[in-house]
Amino acid sequence: MKSPIAIHWFRRDLRLEDNHSLSRAILSGKPVLCIFIFDKLILDKLENKTDRRLTFIHKSLESLNSQLVSQGSTIRTFYGEPLEVWKEIVSQYPVAEVFCNRDYEPYARERDKTIYEFLAGKGIPFHGFKDHVIFEKEEIVKDDGLPYTVFTPYSKKWKSKLHSKSFDAFASIPNSDQLVQLNEEILSLESMGFKNDEFQHYPSEQTSLTIIQNYHNTRDIPSIRGTTRLSLHLRFGTISIRSLARIGFNENEKWLNELIWRDFYQMIIYRFPHTVSHAFKSAYDRIPWRHAPEEFNAWCNGKTGYPIVDAGMRELNETGFMHNRVRMITASFLTKHLLIDWRLGERYFAKQLLDFDLASNVGGWQWAASSGCDAAPYFRVFNPTLQTEKFDKEHRYIRQWIPEYGTSNYPDPIVDHAFARDRVLKTFKAALQQE
Repeated sequence: MKSPIAIHWFRRDLRLEDNHSLSRAILSGKPVLCIFIFDKLILDKLENKTDRRLTFIHKSLESLNSQLVSQGSTIRTFYGEPLEVWKEIVSQYPVAEVFCNRDYEPYARERDKTIYEFLAGKGIPFHGFKDHVIFEKEEIVKDDGLPYTVFTPYSKKWKSKLHSKSFDAFASIPNSDQLVQLNEEILSLESMGFKNDEFQHYPSEQTSLTIIQNYHNTRDIPSIRGTTRLSLHLRFGTISIRSLARIGFNENEKWLNELIWRDFYQMIIYRFPHTVSHAFKSAYDRIPWRHAPEEFNAWCNGKTGYPIVDAGMRELNETGFMHNRVRMITASFLTKHLLIDWRLGERYFAKQLLDFDLASNVGGWQWAASSGCDAAPYFRVFNPTLQTEKFDKEHRYIRQWIPEYGTSNYPDPIVDHAFARDRVLKTFKAALQQE
């Protein structure tokens, strides 16, 4: 191969349709080679060798590959540390340009900086594009140029910035004349030391218009299908954020707001990367969290004696999904009732959630712990009993996930609500009053 080529690097954009970077690569006029890197630096940290998310990524790559095969091409997959992989790529191909969609997480930014500098040393441009958000970085800021840290004014500015092109799709599936002709197999998970989770069920990427239209009425009821469950597909980019935002804009503002929260948290992690491991409100780093491994394990395993909490944790452990209302309840319980560090809960969710997204996960946990931007005030402590009365009054959700509920096999509460509330209020107040 002698003619210069362009490379599109798939990351969290596992689709051909409405893919900003892929569209730009095609517009370069050079034959495009599509690649994906199984990042060893990330995969080596996975404790579960049958990780459900890795199976989903692999299935998504196979689906992409089948579309490219019809055009005489395939995805070239690699396994290794990104810099070493890129050294291999430029030694094998006459790479003229590299295209990718931006990722705003701290690790991804550091990785991309390293690759940018390496490619620049070879005289190869590395282009990044906005794709998995509607607005990024400094696009939505206050009039003085500072970032928003409260959601409501951010969302108002976000909506005011929408224009006719905000939801426009980029060029669709490339044809054979635009691709490097290639015949490669996708690397197997087994070759990287992993196994397929053959029995995992994944939610469909098909959007239910009825659910979106009724979202404001059904979104808080965990026993029914009142949400679209598209978060997994948004996380890995198997569906376009622009297509969903267009539907939300036309059909249901409450649902659109959930997409705006995604943008908000991506902006926060970009502008305030320290929030991955430290409180957004620095005073909250003074909270003396309890070391209570037995209580933490009871929470992880859904055995706290609080049915709505336990149902949520069991749903998470079994399926990799948890209803958003229940995510708030379980996170509040860990941080407020048990007074256990939000970072432990965030890491547990990070291991278990199919739709794990660092920005949203950290944002949600810091909201529950009252330490984040636009968070619930520290004296707001969810009462699991009242939450159950309000959102699962007939115990349908609870009985679905706790078959022993109502029998002597179900554990007693590990902490009294009134005691826990009093303890956390005193603890937070004392810590926050320190100079």
